[in-house]
Amino acid sequence: MKQFGLIGEKLGHSHSKTLHGFLRDYRYDLWPMPPEKLDAWMREGSFDGMNVTIPYKKAVIPYLSEVGETAQRIGAVNTIVRRADGSLYGDNTDFYGMSVMAARAGIQFAGRKTLILGSGGTSLTACDVVRQNGGEAIVISRSGENNYGNLDLHADADYLINTTPVGMYPNTDSQPVDLCRFPHLKGVLDVIYNPLRTRLLEQAKALGIPCEGGLSMLVYQAVRACEIFTGETVSAQEAQKAEKALRRSVTNLVLVGMPGCGKSTIGAMLADVLGMPLVDLDEEVIRADGRSIPDIMAAEGEAGFRDRETEQVKRFGSKGGQIIVTGGGAVKREENRRFLRMNGVVVHITRDLNLLSMEGRPLSQSREVLEKMWQERKPIYAACADVQVANEGTLESCVQLIKEAYDEALCAQRT
Repeated sequence: MKQFGLIGEKLGHSHSKTLHGFLRDYRYDLWPMPPEKLDAWMREGSFDGMNVTIPYKKAVIPYLSEVGETAQRIGAVNTIVRRADGSLYGDNTDFYGMSVMAARAGIQFAGRKTLILGSGGTSLTACDVVRQNGGEAIVISRSGENNYGNLDLHADADYLINTTPVGMYPNTDSQPVDLCRFPHLKGVLDVIYNPLRTRLLEQAKALGIPCEGGLSMLVYQAVRACEIFTGETVSAQEAQKAEKALRRSVTNLVLVGMPGCGKSTIGAMLADVLGMPLVDLDEEVIRADGRSIPDIMAAEGEAGFRDRETEQVKRFGSKGGQIIVTGGGAVKREENRRFLRMNGVVVHITRDLNLLSMEGRPLSQSREVLEKMWQERKPIYAACADVQVANEGTLESCVQLIKEAYDEALCAQRT
């Protein structure tokens, strides 16, 4: 079996091994590569082909016998294949991935001004995509002619592409710029794919600006790389199937709703139906603290419990491919809502207040309290959730509706 893989200095959060496994049946490994070992690897490494990521997209070029037209134009290589005579050929498939990414956001660069945040290898690709499609590309760097100190000169920008790591896991509370500074924006792209929804993308959606995250770029640069590795065409159907499989593996299904609405039972049923691991945040709080929730609240009040809840929200919200069952009040904190949404499809389960169970729930011990709680939380649930599903019939029917909503959300991400 041929040997392919990915080299880069740090690969701890790469999805490439999983993704290539969905595309073709060949061996694909991750090869973290310190700079001092790059020369020996390029000269003596045992590989049939590889992808290249930060910081080696330029550094590998001197080792190649031939460089494709796109890579020559951009000045960066991200895909290398060993030919039958042992020589190495390199090209740039990020161009194709970013082109798909832009098309999904409905972006038409021709005759428009695009700001590109960052000046690294991915910035070179972004500039080329913009210019090859007839647009004007303005690179914003920390110390260049166009920098973060004179952004107001570019308030007329039509599009914005973030190629920096600002907002990437684990520093997910950051974003490179405030989009409100650009009132004419018609589209935003963020090459980051972990998390799936960066703060930049969340702001774009809140402002009604079409946007797209980096997972689509990751998928389609891999599709083109796979074709170079194998010499075989990857059909549109194969690419879509691989993308959906990857998105399911990295996207959480998050259940929110009032205490007693059925989240725990429905979550367990969904875990069986979808074959996904189940995380109950209340149980994780108990497991981490060693006390029951009533005991925590008796000793430290609701605030003490919420602090522990937030720890678990951050812990599991930063991962993917899980069903996460939240406590009824988890959405009250803005930081919790951000962490639940950044890698998740959030489903709000509703149920008639008169049917909600109050047993063992220290914060909802009367119908009057439940009604007040509902009025307070109703707009928060609505703002946090991607979809609302009523638990009115059988549990099986509710599970089916949520499954369909989750599948539709995964399809919507790749439309």
